[in-house]
Amino acid sequence: MPSLPQSIDATQTMLSDENYICDRSLATLVYLALTLKRPVFLEGEAGVGKTELAKTLATALGRDLIRLQCYEGLDAASAVYEWNFAAQMIALRAAGDGGLPEDALFSDKYLIRRPLLEAMQPHENGPPILLIDEIDRTDEPFEAFLLEALSDYQVTIPELGTIKAPEPPIVILTSNRTREVHDALKRRCLYHWVDYPSFDREFDILQARAPEASETLSREVVAFVQALREADLFKNPGVAETIDWAKCLVALDAVALSPEVIADTLGAVLKYQDDIAKLAGSEATRILDTARARLSTQ
Repeated sequence: MPSLPQSIDATQTMLSDENYICDRSLATLVYLALTLKRPVFLEGEAGVGKTELAKTLATALGRDLIRLQCYEGLDAASAVYEWNFAAQMIALRAAGDGGLPEDALFSDKYLIRRPLLEAMQPHENGPPILLIDEIDRTDEPFEAFLLEALSDYQVTIPELGTIKAPEPPIVILTSNRTREVHDALKRRCLYHWVDYPSFDREFDILQARAPEASETLSREVVAFVQALREADLFKNPGVAETIDWAKCLVALDAVALSPEVIADTLGAVLKYQDDIAKLAGSEATRILDTARARLSTQ
């Protein structure tokens, strides 16, 4: 099992080796989280690499990745455990009139572990990565429960008692900031705002994630996407869309951007019809000219 990095530089190198290109401030945060065993709270626009960081850490450290995808109405029971009622009923019928004692009926055999409980279990290759994705989609009661669970890294099952993690999992919470998350939860975590990358960093990310794209095409794609983010769009494209678009262009054997190619593939980089409609006609050409002008000065 890979050991934890012993410095910020080693952390940045570890992530880079898995094609996750980040700045030193994020590498510092990850190093501190691993060293101090503190949860990480990543906030930022969708598609800037928050979820990908958890996946990369799991791969780099050889740990299991356990993902809790948050949604409106998520409650503690759904996130922790449930009982296999069908199997319990079968066992009761098989036992006949004598029935089964409660401790046999409510035992580990019939317990279905959900992400939070699974993250509290011992894992052969070390504490897992627990990704609590899009925490801003839940409501305040779940936040309050999560605050308690992450304070002591334990959960309570009424029929079994309190289950405490032998070692704290590596916890990463993400938020797209569709609403503000309570300060009490943020205070338990090391916080980082994941912003859109600079041109050079986004180019490095694209080269790492889509090496099949030529340098010329990659530079044009990044310059165009960065110019797009300055337009008045409903939803700016993230780094994930930059990578997807480049891969689509390569699949179409495009060697450079053109108004025609952009019009044909905008669905890979923009996800709302109103935004796509804004780039109809001469607007896409104008943004392409702007992007190329910037490239010529670099």
